[in-house]
Amino acid sequence: MGVISLITTYIAPLFIVVSPITSYADQIWSIQRTRSSAGFSLDIPLIMLVSSILRVYYWVGAHFDRALLLQAALMILMHTLLLKVALDHRPPAASAKGAAITLPFAPEPAGTLFPGRPFGFWQWRSTRPYWDFLLYFGGGMLVLTLLGSGSPVYVACVGYAALGVEATLPLPQLYTNWARQTCAGFRPSVLVNWIVGDVLKMMFFFLAAGESKITWAFKLCGMFQFACDIGLGLQYLKYGDEDGLGARDGGVGEKGWVGLRVKEKEARLS
Repeated sequence: MGVISLITTYIAPLFIVVSPITSYADQIWSIQRTRSSAGFSLDIPLIMLVSSILRVYYWVGAHFDRALLLQAALMILMHTLLLKVALDHRPPAASAKGAAITLPFAPEPAGTLFPGRPFGFWQWRSTRPYWDFLLYFGGGMLVLTLLGSGSPVYVACVGYAALGVEATLPLPQLYTNWARQTCAGFRPSVLVNWIVGDVLKMMFFFLAAGESKITWAFKLCGMFQFACDIGLGLQYLKYGDEDGLGARDGGVGEKGWVGLRVKEKEARLS
């Protein structure tokens, strides 16, 4: 058995299944250890939960490789935990102008590249709307799938929606890093797992013996995501993981948040 065949037959499928654990366990531990989700884009759990839920329903009609289905199930579990930890340790609201752009749950200030979201979507201060949205979304997709799973058009739409959403995964972190001019708060272990996973996925999608079971929805979205992850790697080389512009304004990174709390405490004592 050749090396390529060994990788595509055994190593790549195994890595695809366990990648949710290898990619995000360290990020969860880091947030729990520092007790702050500053610098980590909360859009990442949103994207992965929505895309993984859609992928599970896509399997009902497409019956693609089971390794990808198991990955989606594990992804739902890991990102539910990641969202819970990030919500428990979200940074406090801050009045500093430089802090506003980096608060995961605050509207973007005026003049930023992207304006505030309609109805403050996924930027709520209360935790319940996050879980309500995921519950309603999953339940709504269940009803639609029961009604439309027999339609090839519906199945294809769900597939491209699932993988199209997942392909945007690096974009929020790319924007966060660019706005803050630093990769602080984003674990390099996540980036390494993303890139290694992309390489193995490309080999699995295009070189595996059962390649015909992999739809072009997976291939196209995988190639786009690979390009974005390379962009994240270039950002890490350029910016590093030191506190960036926002931290100097008192609003980004662990040091910035600690400094903000100290200032608030001094103000109460004075």
